[in-house]
Amino acid sequence: MSVLTQRWRAASLTLRSAMLFALVATLVVSVVGGYLYNAMRQEMLHRSDLQVTGRIEYYRNMLSRQFPLDRLIANTGLFENMLGNEQDILIFQLQGQEPLINVNPSKISPPLITPTPVDKPQLPSAVKGSVTDAGVPLRGVSALVKLEDGSILQITVVHVMVNEQKMLARYLWRVIAAVIAAFTTIALLGYWVMRRELQPLRRMATEAAAIAPHTLTTRLSVQDAPQELQRLIISFNAMLDRINEGYERLTQFSADLAHEIRTPVGALMGQCQVALYQPRSVEEYETLLTTNMEELERISRTIENILFLARATHTQSALHYKSVNVATELQRVTDYFEGLAEERNLHLVYEGQGELQVDVMLFQRALSNLVANAVRYASEDSQITLRASRTQDKHIIQVINQGPPVPQAQLEKLFDRFYRAETSRSSHGSGLGLSIVRAIMTLHGGDVQAQCHPQPSGAEIIFSLIFPVKVQKHNA
Repeated sequence: MSVLTQRWRAASLTLRSAMLFALVATLVVSVVGGYLYNAMRQEMLHRSDLQVTGRIEYYRNMLSRQFPLDRLIANTGLFENMLGNEQDILIFQLQGQEPLINVNPSKISPPLITPTPVDKPQLPSAVKGSVTDAGVPLRGVSALVKLEDGSILQITVVHVMVNEQKMLARYLWRVIAAVIAAFTTIALLGYWVMRRELQPLRRMATEAAAIAPHTLTTRLSVQDAPQELQRLIISFNAMLDRINEGYERLTQFSADLAHEIRTPVGALMGQCQVALYQPRSVEEYETLLTTNMEELERISRTIENILFLARATHTQSALHYKSVNVATELQRVTDYFEGLAEERNLHLVYEGQGELQVDVMLFQRALSNLVANAVRYASEDSQITLRASRTQDKHIIQVINQGPPVPQAQLEKLFDRFYRAETSRSSHGSGLGLSIVRAIMTLHGGDVQAQCHPQPSGAEIIFSLIFPVKVQKHNA
């Protein structure tokens, strides 16, 4: 059964639709044909009942009006000619005696019928049904009639529905033939119609098959597409936009990564080659190793950040949410960067309070990256403010500092990987710090924004971490 199901699901959509439509239509035709066949059968039964009822009522009226018994016996042929067909049964008999007239050419056993009394009319409801040994339906009725001489005569009339059965059989075969013809015709027409109407889908498949990595800018045409496919085409084109954007980012990311790693590796190789060119003193070797160690540490931090971004992008990081005191976290970060800030005569302050449901380690990393970025690029002898606030549906953590203005075009790119401009805000000079901040906020279901407000002495730069009040936990 599973194999047949798999083959059916793998079959052509055109064929499946045509077959299903044909089956539904066939079911409807079959139901209608069955209803008509049953209605015809009931009508024939009703007509047979009326026939035997009318016939026996006629006999009763005729025999009760000056029709003596001897005349009845002398005119048996008269009553035989009144039968509906040559197989019908007619029995006249006095109660308790042998039949006076017994017309039964096929020797069929009539059904057991209770005769209708003399003083009661003959009703169709008194008709009894039976079946012969050959399966032919019988409809019979019996009644009593009082003759002129006072004797009681029992009349039994049975109609053998041979002709009706043959007619019903022919009608049944016609219904079956009509159902088969309807299924075949509807299946063929349905296949032709479905194949014709699915041409836009095949055209869409052909256009999609032509799209390759070097033609990601190609889009499917919505023109002349049916309404049912327009939404699919729009969604597919939107997906291509995202894929193209991701592909371009991946290409740029690979180029930036190669450049980022190649520069320190080239420096390390150059320094080692110079050192090996001629003998050096122990102090010179120690200086070289110290310099190389710093470069290796920078490469290690870059690789660590890249791996974190890769895991965060594919939602492989399981967040461990805890309730944290915002004021406590702001104070902890302020105390940590206080020494670095004093080297540039920067003053760190924090304000605001509240409770926040976050992954503590990632929250601290995001906030630390923003503060480190501010300490690195803020104007000397200025103030860096860490501010916490809340609206009806958001928690907002801001890092505010004074520095050189940042153009709007650059503000929109600050969170891109490896992006560095002349006034870059990227932490640690690798261009990954702010990208990590955005990845952390994406994992939390939040957002990060950068704003620049020009002032006479420079500009006020504001980085905002926006957390939703109802945190959506993204677990791996």
